[in-house]
Amino acid sequence: MNTENKEVVVRYAPSPTGLMHIGTLRTILYNYLFAKQNNGTILLRIEDTDQSRKVDGAVESLENLITWAGIPYDKGPIFQSKRVKEGIYNKYIDKLLNNGDAYYCFCSSKRLDEMRKQQILEKKPPMYDRKCFYLQKSEVQKRIDDGEKYVIRFLIPKNKNIEIKDIVRGKIVINTNTIDDQILLKSDGFPTYHLASVVDDHEMKVTHAIRGEEWVTSTPKHILLYNAFKWKVPKFAHLPLLLNADGKKKLSKRQGDVAVEDFIAKGYLKDAIINFVVLLGWNPGCGSTKEIFNLEELIEKFNLSKVHKSGAAVDIKRLDWMNAQYIKNMNIDELIKFALPYFKENFPNVTDNKFIKKVLTVEQDRLERFTQVGLENPFFFESVSVNKELLKWKGADDSETKSQLEKAMQILTSITDSHWTRKNLTEILMTAAGDKKGDFLWPIRAALTGEKYSPSPMDCAWVIGKEKSLDRIKKAIQIF
Repeated sequence: MNTENKEVVVRYAPSPTGLMHIGTLRTILYNYLFAKQNNGTILLRIEDTDQSRKVDGAVESLENLITWAGIPYDKGPIFQSKRVKEGIYNKYIDKLLNNGDAYYCFCSSKRLDEMRKQQILEKKPPMYDRKCFYLQKSEVQKRIDDGEKYVIRFLIPKNKNIEIKDIVRGKIVINTNTIDDQILLKSDGFPTYHLASVVDDHEMKVTHAIRGEEWVTSTPKHILLYNAFKWKVPKFAHLPLLLNADGKKKLSKRQGDVAVEDFIAKGYLKDAIINFVVLLGWNPGCGSTKEIFNLEELIEKFNLSKVHKSGAAVDIKRLDWMNAQYIKNMNIDELIKFALPYFKENFPNVTDNKFIKKVLTVEQDRLERFTQVGLENPFFFESVSVNKELLKWKGADDSETKSQLEKAMQILTSITDSHWTRKNLTEILMTAAGDKKGDFLWPIRAALTGEKYSPSPMDCAWVIGKEKSLDRIKKAIQIF
């Protein structure tokens, strides 16, 4: 996808308020893909003007995750808090005040709360009543000199239609009568998002503001600010909300994990997470059923104008499926590398790497995430208890079942240790089973695992080894 802009500049603009939400990762990914398609520049800007919500270590975590995802930026990190100390935003506030586009507001929180409550009772939209806008300049100055706390509000023009040309959502028109006189500078001297983002996007020459749908209603305020400063307005693209799996409500922690770190900890691969997140609200279209993409393919195929308008349901079952596809395509050495930390956590006493390799080889086709390693097949690691009825295949009696187990015992005993391979066990036992595979293989499976569902008896015998296999079958025979 090409754009009419010769030089594309986008920004990653996270707030350091904790763990990275998958919605933040999606926004960053869409910015990355769009910039890469257009040979653009990516900035990392840390929007930390709300000091009360800042979390220690969050910036380092954000940078680590950007590195982990393999989606680097070209410039940054740029901290808005540092720009506050440099006085960058104040000079623009002064300009708005001098031009009559902003004003001082001394109203207390108590007064504002009471005002809004009354407006709600009167079924009016809760908006600032502009009490302080009508103050005389002399009174404003006196109150400032007396040390009264104040904020700076943006004077929103009345009854004006603001048109947003959104890349994702198309044309949006919002009337200013629905927009409050937004606070631009807080009483602590820090700018709000609205002022800081507009000033920064202008000074950093951002051409495309790609962000979440929740900012659509704020965009008219931003356009009005651009107009007040007589600056060029960037192009906007507002991404759809992420919804719970039922598609009815905004994604919530109450419904499950929402942080990228949570998914990593649960054993999802980086490529699967990225693949999954990019497809939350976008797909290649044109009848394509392909769902597995690497980053290079996503850069080639991604189209910002094809992002969906409606919310995207975060279906973890789909992520499980995607992760399973990546696991299936790993070579065994790569699989062991990723799975070993989880294996050691699940089974700290298992240290035989050859045994671990066997377990993973058998489990590979069924694994959805690495936290599952070994847990679905406890019989690989511990002794089993066999139920007599479980050993029987579809109505077989005691003597028939015992006979099949004795046959298996004889065959397996004859296989030497050097020939105890997955391939040989499969060929020998399948041949011995003949046309009645269930009659022969089911009792073996039940004897080796004590479970109704498990990998094949050949795989189970290969993993646990000859000695344990023969011992378990012997104990099963003794039941009859």
